[in-house]
Amino acid sequence: MNRKSSTLAVAVAIALGLPLAPAFAQSGAQTLDTVIVTGTRVADRTVAESQSPIDIITPEALQATGSTELATALSRALPSLNFPRPALTDGTSGVRPAQLRGLSPDQVLILVNGKRRHLSGQLNVNGSMGRGSSAVDLNTLPVAAIERVEVLRDGASAQYGSDAIAGVVNIVLKGAGSGGSLALDVGQYSAGDGKQYQLSGDTGVGFADGRGSLHLAGQLSHQDRTNRAGPFNAYNQPGNPTPHSGNYPGLGEKAFVVGDPEADTRAVSANGGFDFSDSVRGYATAIASNRDITSFAFYRGKNHNPATSLLYPDGFVPEINQYLRDRSLVAGVKGGTEGGFAWDVSYNYGYSKVDFHTGNTMNYALGATSPTRFYDGALEYTHNIVNADFSQALDWGLAYPVTFSFGGEYREEKWNQSPGAPDAYLGSGAQGFGGFTPNNAVHADRHNYAVYAGLEADFTDKLSAGAAARYEDYSDFGDKTSGKLSARYAFTDTVALRATVSNGFRAPSLAQQSYQVVTSNYNNGVFVDSGTFPASSTVAQALGSTPLQAETSTSYSLGLVLQPSERLYITVDAFQIDIDDRILLSSTLNTNPAVNALLTSLGINNVTAFRYFNNSVDTRTRGVDVVGSYNIPLATSALDLTASYSYNKTEVRKLAPSPAVLTGLGLTTPLVARDEIGRLEDAFPRDKAILGGTWSSDRWTLGLNATRYGTFTVRNVSPTLDQRYDPQWVLDVSASFKPSAQWTLTLGADNVLDSYPDRVDPSFTGVNAWGQMPYSNYAPGGFNGAYVYGRIGYTW
Repeated sequence: MNRKSSTLAVAVAIALGLPLAPAFAQSGAQTLDTVIVTGTRVADRTVAESQSPIDIITPEALQATGSTELATALSRALPSLNFPRPALTDGTSGVRPAQLRGLSPDQVLILVNGKRRHLSGQLNVNGSMGRGSSAVDLNTLPVAAIERVEVLRDGASAQYGSDAIAGVVNIVLKGAGSGGSLALDVGQYSAGDGKQYQLSGDTGVGFADGRGSLHLAGQLSHQDRTNRAGPFNAYNQPGNPTPHSGNYPGLGEKAFVVGDPEADTRAVSANGGFDFSDSVRGYATAIASNRDITSFAFYRGKNHNPATSLLYPDGFVPEINQYLRDRSLVAGVKGGTEGGFAWDVSYNYGYSKVDFHTGNTMNYALGATSPTRFYDGALEYTHNIVNADFSQALDWGLAYPVTFSFGGEYREEKWNQSPGAPDAYLGSGAQGFGGFTPNNAVHADRHNYAVYAGLEADFTDKLSAGAAARYEDYSDFGDKTSGKLSARYAFTDTVALRATVSNGFRAPSLAQQSYQVVTSNYNNGVFVDSGTFPASSTVAQALGSTPLQAETSTSYSLGLVLQPSERLYITVDAFQIDIDDRILLSSTLNTNPAVNALLTSLGINNVTAFRYFNNSVDTRTRGVDVVGSYNIPLATSALDLTASYSYNKTEVRKLAPSPAVLTGLGLTTPLVARDEIGRLEDAFPRDKAILGGTWSSDRWTLGLNATRYGTFTVRNVSPTLDQRYDPQWVLDVSASFKPSAQWTLTLGADNVLDSYPDRVDPSFTGVNAWGQMPYSNYAPGGFNGAYVYGRIGYTW
């Protein structure tokens, strides 16, 4: 079959959801002829032919770690993905964000089966990577449901719309009507805590004489908390906490709980389709998950408040409980013709709700009658999307057909902030998390529509190119137009050059526009009651804010693709991403008498600090990604070697001055202080390298994976508290034995050498809480130490 007729046949096959090419089986390896569906509308585009850099992560690569979390597994396979594990950051401790290419977590678009995934209701507002972002929660999907993950490392707003500035992560689910697996995972950290177990599985079912298929997957998992808090070293100083070995089981002389939260997760998915005819297919994907997460706030000593000793003579550690409910449904009909026309019409529903509770705590204003557990309120996000996508293979007299694509989208979004029980917010509020008041209630919504068009063509055997444009109109801030040009030229069968240029945008999330709360925060060693006010509110505008606008970006990439031998594949891609009007949550600014008087006149009392979202920074990110894989066939086995490296540097090119009203009120601290600038520029590793090797035979598979996290620097408002952290190596090992074709037994260890990041400078007592927080929340590899696990798997 020639390429022209093959293209038409493949277009029809994809339109109907028929299988094309199996994903590679080697852990971490890339199969160059794997057909991709991300970043292109061409039906038979492969990894090797892509005009943009793209990574394919297989289930084997995801399962090559002991992690039960998708985001953690991805971060160990992709050097461009950063996923630290912060603690004592309220809701962010439970729903942790990930970043691609050093950019914000909400500047990467997440798709499932090519359809936009909904945002989490969670908004990250505390001192962690991704502060101020409202992103997708990757850990809501059962890993057993995943066929592969395609990661497009390129701007793609012209193809997909808002958020696709750093790139696109497309999670492709299993859809076969046969086969399945069942696995039991157990593990524990070498420190003796953090025990985890997970029962997961999937199965395919065919029906209607092969016309229909349904693939089901699910997982049940539990994770115990970890605690890496150090001994408290300032008990004898006035006003500081005192020992409380009998108050919180297992803490001993540790006043805080610093580590991973306790979590229980239940997730299920169903992905299926039905052939109504030879040219029309219906499909649907449903995913649901519940997660019960318990993280911890800062220790309150017995002298923290006169009322403390009424219920907690030795002080207490408040618990912050998040109960997450996540639901999604995508349903549609698609088809194609022998003439190369393909169409796809779908509906996409997504919902995320986070209910907050505070336990092991009290409301000082209620004294001895205070409850010890409170309902604090909820955050929830909903989207409804209708898509219509079309493509047509055109004969322009070239060697191969030209793919013309076009379509439209309509999206509605809602974000709600619901109040908690009165006891949670009355007076000083529940310690740890004070709860949302009725004045904080928000019911925000908006809608937007988009139209797009694109052309892709293989002009010759050597040259392929594409162009795309997209127009979007939002009901709250206006319209945006994005465009993209891409090309690839193969000098020979072994050397090719690829390049892209594009502009894009990210719409301010409804949470960023609407979130409001007054809560206690730990800021430079001091507890403050901080008010977060919407940028469009009367309070924030009186303090100099303006309504949020969309972020805009311009991206360039240039890449070299090398395949010097059949089994060796190397890509080198350099990139530059300029982003204007980045949306940040301002630094926490302490009030003064003039500000307090202004706030009081607006009905805001008992606030000692404030912050709000703003468009105040322009940045430039430059970097390079290198990926290589090499397969060595042996007599009765094979060895797969992989190496990847990512370097990126972000610099602030423009910082808007603090509003004149703030300087007029006598505030000298900038609206965006140097600690926030440091989060953008230095708080993540400049570089990350991963070296991996997998030896496999009929019965044995041995894996070795070494990750080097580069240096990072945490800045403070005071330069004297800045700290640079040295690189860290982490080594993961695993061994699998197959006693039969169906059974697999695995034993492994992540961070087998028990490596830890540098400690926070002991003299920085305001940063490390007098020794209780010995490690930085920005440590990219976490700070839990070695994790040993075992897995029993059965496939059919």
